[in-house]
Parts: sequence; structure tokens; C-alpha cells
Amino acid sequence: MLSLTKKTGLRPIAASFIALAALTFSAGFGIAHAADDALPKIPNKKPLRVGFAQTESNNPWRLAETRSFKEIASKCGWQMVMTDANSSAAKQVADIQSMIAQHVDLLVFPPREEKPLVPVIMQAKKAGIPVILVDRNVDQSMAKAGKDYITFIGSDFIDQGQRAADWLIKATNGKATIIELEGSTGASAANDRKKGFDEVIAKNPGMKIVASQSGDFARDKGRQVMETLLQAHPDVTAVYAHNDEMALGAIAAIKAAGKQPGKDIQIVTIDGTKGGLEAIKAGELGASVQSSPFFGPLACDVAQKYAKGETIPPWVKVSDRFYDKSNVDASMQYGY
Repeated sequence: MLSLTKKTGLRPIAASFIALAALTFSAGFGIAHAADDALPKIPNKKPLRVGFAQTESNNPWRLAETRSFKEIASKCGWQMVMTDANSSAAKQVADIQSMIAQHVDLLVFPPREEKPLVPVIMQAKKAGIPVILVDRNVDQSMAKAGKDYITFIGSDFIDQGQRAADWLIKATNGKATIIELEGSTGASAANDRKKGFDEVIAKNPGMKIVASQSGDFARDKGRQVMETLLQAHPDVTAVYAHNDEMALGAIAAIKAAGKQPGKDIQIVTIDGTKGGLEAIKAGELGASVQSSPFFGPLACDVAQKYAKGETIPPWVKVSDRFYDKSNVDASMQYGY
């Protein structure tokens, strides 16, 4: 695994539809096809037409990710073609199909879900268009990095979950009744953040997860789910949210229930947004594991190295900070 230095100056569907989309892909779009056993090359031209298919734009993390690509585009020699799937895997598939039809030179995107986005990755390869995945990966049993697409640039989501669990165990002296707010069903970030957290918690008999439900990485959905789960489990003493937005929603629900977040209920989360850091400073959120959204500079660096013929590892791992009350004042600059 290769770690690349973050440039902080440039600021996680229905099967029938996907199956039908896969069957109806045309054999090509009038451009050269890549050999089945070879990854497509990035054309030696400027500007490169780069397709960026965002999953949604309803939270600070996604907005920061999109902004990082807009900010790096001119410096990298990219002409961006950008879309927003509005939280729909089906829409993201259609967006990428359109980009393939437009003959973009490179595709860069975060797959909203692990399985539904595989067919368009394979189609891009057949059409001779290289792909870089950022933030979220796809099911490696269906498409492999280094074979079907260049690489996955992203955090270690399992490690994020483990770090969140380690903090919570220490903060609660190893005794807690926990509600887990999961991310979008089928997303690699949600799957792995759950896996990492749950495995560590399971090794500590004083820690018990009494409810685990998806809040779809959204603040209002997280609030609604937390309200319901609090009613069913009024004795809860801790919350683990897969992202800051759901944690902030949970804080609102806890307050509405007449309890104090950070005192009656400890909360740990993942992302490192400005809102999350402010909640830590206010004493309502205990800690947040950073999950950097600044993929524009990283993707540019990887694409340029790949174009030069350098070997790219299947996973370009991003290193993430950790925020709690001990360092939040000095870390506000990193919020977004």
C-alpha cells in the first residue's frame, strides 16, 4: 500500500435495473477498445476530459470532495464533466454511462454502493476509458483494482471503526450500552466501519451494541433513527455514528429526549467536519476519526504517475487524523 501526502491547501437500486443496464451496454462507442487483460491508458493530451460522478451533495463531506476536484482541475490540466446522483445508485450508473458515451478520457468517482457500480467499471474498461475510484471501493470479487480499474484511493474504513471503538472503550471505562448509526446500506464505508467497530467491541464483555440501523449518512435521517432507537432503548449510554452528520442528528435527538450528549451519552463518529469539530469543542461529541474528502490533488497525482508508466498499487491509502477534546482547538483549521 502506498501513502501519498495530502495537499491540505486544496480543500464514507434495484438489482433488476443494474442487471438490465449491464445487458444493454453497447459493445463500444466508436473508440478503441482495451484488451480484456490490459488496463486502458490515459491519453497524452491537454486538457484531459475527466468525468467525476458524485453520489450526492447533501452534506459538507461531499461538498468538500467535489470542491477539491474543481480546485485542482486547471492545475492538473483537466476539463471536468461533473454530475450528481442525488443519493441514487441507479442515477450514478446512468451518469457514468453518459460520460462513457461522451468519450471522456478518464473517469474518477466514489461508487455509492459496492455492487451496482461494477458493470459500468467493466464497460469503461471495454470502451478504453481508465477508471480511478475514490473514497469508496467496489466488491473485489466482481472487479479488481489493478486489473479492471487503476486503483482505489481512500481511507482504511476498518481501521477507522477500530479507532472509534478503542476511544469509546476508554471513554466509558469498558462499560457501555451502544446504539450504532450505520451509513448507506451497501456502501463500502458503511460495511467496513461497522466491521472494524463491531469486532473490537465484541472482545469487550462490558460493551454491548443493543441496536444498529442505517441513517444513510444523513443528518435528518440520523436524527429520526436515533429518536426511535432512544425510545426502544432508553438506557443507552453511547452512540457510534458512521459519520459526523448522523452524529449531529443524534445529538439533536438526545437533547430532545431531555438528555445531555457528552455526559449522559458518549458519542464517537467519523469524518472530521467543521460541525463535528465544533461539537467536540462544545463537549457534546466525544471524538471523530478524520476521513479526508480532499481527493482532487491525490487523484491528479495518481493519474499523472499512471500516465508516465509508473506502477500504481491497487490501494493508495490515505492517512487520517483523530480529533478529541485534547487537540480540537488546534485542529479547527482542518474542518470543512
